[in-house]
Amino acid sequence: MKKATWKNSVMLFLTAAIWGVAFVAQSVGMEYIGPFTFNCVRCLIGGCVLIPCIAFLDRFRGERKRTDGKTLLHGGLCCGLIFFVASSLQQIGIQYTTVGKAGFITALYIVLVPLLGIFVGKAAGLRVWISVALAVAGLYLLCITGGFSIGKGDFLVLLCALAFALHILAVDYFSPRTDGVRLSCIQFFMCGILSGVCMLITETPEITAILQAWMPVLYAGVLSCGVAYTFQIIGQNGMDPTVASLIMSLESVVSVLAGWVLLGQRLSVRELTGCALMFTAIVLAQLPGKKTR
Repeated sequence: MKKATWKNSVMLFLTAAIWGVAFVAQSVGMEYIGPFTFNCVRCLIGGCVLIPCIAFLDRFRGERKRTDGKTLLHGGLCCGLIFFVASSLQQIGIQYTTVGKAGFITALYIVLVPLLGIFVGKAAGLRVWISVALAVAGLYLLCITGGFSIGKGDFLVLLCALAFALHILAVDYFSPRTDGVRLSCIQFFMCGILSGVCMLITETPEITAILQAWMPVLYAGVLSCGVAYTFQIIGQNGMDPTVASLIMSLESVVSVLAGWVLLGQRLSVRELTGCALMFTAIVLAQLPGKKTR
């Protein structure tokens, strides 16, 4: 493995590790503040952290990437709106499920992305449908308990996975047309403002409670939003996108390990089998297919 490729792989693995542990931070944060308060504060922090990152990446690239201000604004607002829906569903849902379940169900977006791509003219092959079948089987073992009922938190996180899949497609559309880090910065501020409005309507935020949750909030804002996204941008530079996706999908594994080590949450054999099937589906969906002329 080339030295540059090795460094990129390490950055992407760190990205996955940060995002995986972020599920613990989100779960712990709910002990002090509401979901909209948590998302509001962490997204505003993430947006502020990315401002100096923009200057750093401009220097790293050697020049400022030319971008259309109108496209950047439209993209940032669109991605921010979808990100707000996804993160809100995830933050609310994580209150009613375990960190491990939330991590694996959220990772289902990697399977949903090619499925949704069908509606924009991108046909899915047999391998993708096999991945969907495995993922559905995994979800059944992981989430469905006696009586064919799915937990409230599991269902909300599943909707969150769908929203994140839409977010990935939106970013895929706008990122080639504008600067990715600036796009992310705008989306974080957009999400923070929308979360702030919902916070004032549905919750009663208190400064003392926010200060008590300073550690998980700072982790989610600075590391998960700011640092991890920057690592992803730099790590994917010149990296095979399939390999990059495989490495970053390890966030689901990290979330289970983090929930076990830090929170003492355990999964039954049935639930672990469901996790294994879902992770297999995630990996299978990202493997490169046969090249066609």
